[in-house]
Amino acid sequence: MAFIDKHRDQFAVEPICQTLAVASSTYYAAVGRAPSARQQRDERLAGEILRVYHDNFSVYGARKTSHAFSCQAGEDASWTGVGGKALSSS
Repeated sequence: MAFIDKHRDQFAVEPICQTLAVASSTYYAAVGRAPSARQQRDERLAGEILRVYHDNFSVYGARKTSHAFSCQAGEDASWTGVGGKALSSS
C-alpha cells in the first residue's frame, strides 16, 4: 500500500494495481480500514520507547532498551519489535 500511496500522484491507482496484480478494491479497502489494535499499540509505545532510549544516552541496543522500558513502564515490549520499529526511526 505504501508503494501505491507514494506513486499515486504520478500514476493513477488503477494502472498501478493492474501492474502489481492487485485489485484496486483491495487497495481502497485497506486505505479505508481503521488501524488494528496492534498498530495503535505500536504507535503509542514508539514514543515512549524512544524516550527510554534517549534517557540512556542513546547507547542501549534493542535488548537493553526493551528491558529498561519494561521495568519503567511495566508493559512488555519485545526487543525485536523495539529494534525493528522504534529504534530504526531514531
